[in-house]
Amino acid sequence: MSDIVVLDEPAVQERLHYQDLIPAIAQALAALSAGKVVQPVRAVLPVAPHQGFFAVMPAYADGGALGAKLVTFYPKNVGIHTHHALIVMFKPVTGEPLAVLDGRLITEMRTAAASAVATQRLARANASVLAILGSGVQAGSHLAALRHVRSFKEVRVWSPRNAAAFAQRHGVKAAATAADAVRGADVVVVAANATTPVLQGRWLAPGTHVNAIGATRPEWRELDDDLVKTARIFVDSREAALRESGDVIAAGTAPGRRSAQEITLFKSVGVAVEDVAAAALVLGAR
Repeated sequence: MSDIVVLDEPAVQERLHYQDLIPAIAQALAALSAGKVVQPVRAVLPVAPHQGFFAVMPAYADGGALGAKLVTFYPKNVGIHTHHALIVMFKPVTGEPLAVLDGRLITEMRTAAASAVATQRLARANASVLAILGSGVQAGSHLAALRHVRSFKEVRVWSPRNAAAFAQRHGVKAAATAADAVRGADVVVVAANATTPVLQGRWLAPGTHVNAIGATRPEWRELDDDLVKTARIFVDSREAALRESGDVIAAGTAPGRRSAQEITLFKSVGVAVEDVAAAALVLGAR
């Protein structure tokens, strides 16, 4: 047991970078799509007295990494993160424990990296205007990650509370309403921790690409019916999306964007192979 590597969040942060993570997540999602990953849908345990959730997310990539994420989601948290996690990695050959990593930052970054993979493949090559609905952790991580795959000349942000502070911190524009933020945008990120729709399809221009990362419970929504019905939908996991996403990639075997006018939607629920791939990347960078 003394040989187990333990990495806290600062150690993970030192070793994890989007330029390496984005291609690693692309490879992990391609393996998942090709049937080379063993990954059950996450088991979610409600912690009802505290309005929280505890989830277990194991994955094994054939010929690759073996591990599981233990993650909590407490959406009502104030002053501390809503997500906390540990990722435990094992040696695939013997089953021996290999490492324990703080998973909060990995969760944050792999989610944005998956959206970057989708944006790289689905957004128009000349996309130059980014709109972000939300001003929390995922808004910031998506801004950083998506800048690795597209050159944005304008970035707008809207949130119910903290858009102005986010805009000032990141040097972007604050929008008065969600509609103002997304009208004319080429790429839209929905990261508003919503349980009812915050994005309406009628606001979107033809050719827009949307990354929607929230509403991961069957009774939650972040997108209206118009958008879901008119957009061409891509998901990180069909099984997980059908079971977990109230609203309802990356192998390159299916056609991506079919025309400049098509609205594309990447609906991400977050899957364990992304966490395991990111953790393996961190361990390889030691």
